[in-house]
Amino acid sequence: MIQRIQTVFLLVSTFLLGLIFWLPLADITAADQLYLFDIKGIHKAGELVINGWALVCFLVLIVISHLVVIFSYKNRIRQVRILIFLMILLLGLFGIFFWFAYMGFRGVTVSFKLAVAFPIVAIILDWLAIRAIGKDEALIRSLNRIR
Repeated sequence: MIQRIQTVFLLVSTFLLGLIFWLPLADITAADQLYLFDIKGIHKAGELVINGWALVCFLVLIVISHLVVIFSYKNRIRQVRILIFLMILLLGLFGIFFWFAYMGFRGVTVSFKLAVAFPIVAIILDWLAIRAIGKDEALIRSLNRIR
């Protein structure tokens, strides 16, 4: 149901997480060489240095779970439970970004891009969606008491 505010929060969150597939995450400078870190891994001059397929699979799982939450609007309790789990996964995704950026290099300088902040923004939007779902649930329970 698109007219509910929590659906808008979840759609924006899903959109931001989907943008991570196309945006670079960081520029890494190590030993006077420039590496590009994106969702597929770490690249040096177009050549893949560190594979990031685990990161891709993890992000696909999170995006699909967001879509499941959007379309399970009839079961609000399940929505809240899945969103709490997704918030934990998003914190893990944020940590994995830092782990990938610093894992294989010594004396590294990392310049993070805007896309690294998208999981934190998604956590905030998911929290706002949980609050709105809670308000809907409270409204439905109060209406049931009136009958």
